[in-house]
Amino acid sequence: MVYRRVWRGTAVTSIVNPVFYLGALGVGLGTLVNKSSSTPLGVPYIDFVAPGMLAATAMTVAAGEASWPVIGSIKWTRQYFAMLATPLGIRDVVLGHQLWMTARVASTSAVYLLVIVAFGGVNSPVGILALPAAVLLGAAFTTPFAAYAATLESDAAFVGVNRFIVVPMFLFSGTFFPVSRLPLPLEWLAYATPLWHGVELCRMFTLGDVNGLRALGHAAYLLVFVVIGFAWAQRTYSARLLK
Repeated sequence: MVYRRVWRGTAVTSIVNPVFYLGALGVGLGTLVNKSSSTPLGVPYIDFVAPGMLAATAMTVAAGEASWPVIGSIKWTRQYFAMLATPLGIRDVVLGHQLWMTARVASTSAVYLLVIVAFGGVNSPVGILALPAAVLLGAAFTTPFAAYAATLESDAAFVGVNRFIVVPMFLFSGTFFPVSRLPLPLEWLAYATPLWHGVELCRMFTLGDVNGLRALGHAAYLLVFVVIGFAWAQRTYSARLLK
């Protein structure tokens, strides 16, 4: 009901952002990269960067949806307390908001995937599986981020989270170049990030180069974040809303 009043703003950015990003990076920068002696994975740069941007967008949308809206529902609008005044319990509150966050990630990712198709960045019918991969990646961020947001008294902490967690992952988790080009300690650190696993999962689907065992490994790694994050969120929501 709330989103019916604000959907136009997010709908515009959901369409304009992928067009600008893919036009600037995939086509503009890609023209220069493709002239080099070797391109990442031996494919046109837009084929490499487009699925990375899809995964990175799922992460940034998830981080945004699981930060200010969560603390706002506790401190400012107090929507969570209104929900708990009904027969709903903590688990219902957490699950309900997580489903909404997932819906936002899914809708934005779907638009992004359509734009990637329009730019010719999907080379296989299995590319459609990049959408559930992006949604799973988003859930791997929404659950722990929401759990952390529920512990905060001020939204000032989100500045640090974005500056030292979200942005570095966006830049150095394989979105724009293979992490193998990083110094070895940073390379291994990149492998530990959920974004790298999401990027790899989306990329193998859009390129049509699917290794079943690797795909299951990436999905399982992301699912661990979802399960742990959801359990943590139930604890932090209970501590904050039932005191």
